[in-house]
Amino acid sequence: MKEFSTTELKRMTDDMVIQAIGEYVRSARLDRNLTQEQLGERAGVHRTTVRDLEWGKRSTLITLIQVLRSLDELQTLKNFKASKELNPLELAKLEAKERKRASRAKSTEQPETTDW
Repeated sequence: MKEFSTTELKRMTDDMVIQAIGEYVRSARLDRNLTQEQLGERAGVHRTTVRDLEWGKRSTLITLIQVLRSLDELQTLKNFKASKELNPLELAKLEAKERKRASRAKSTEQPETTDW
């Protein structure tokens, strides 16, 4: 399946993106020699739901996830993982705040009173 460049993606309308997703699903299904009916059964959705997804009709995100999981194609969502990379200064600040030693336990006992 062809990858889109950043420029191509920016120029695509929402409907064009949905159409591209549908084409991807169709291509993956055909690569596995599955009918829409078979994929629907595996994904737990109706055949017409698979058809609508492939035709670029609006579908729910859960439907897309179910279909991709059934096609063993969830890895296509790997770019959705949010990760924050720390720059060296932020990392140094965090390391400086990290505890280096344990402190003594604070006593909660009351000191004994004397009759002095």
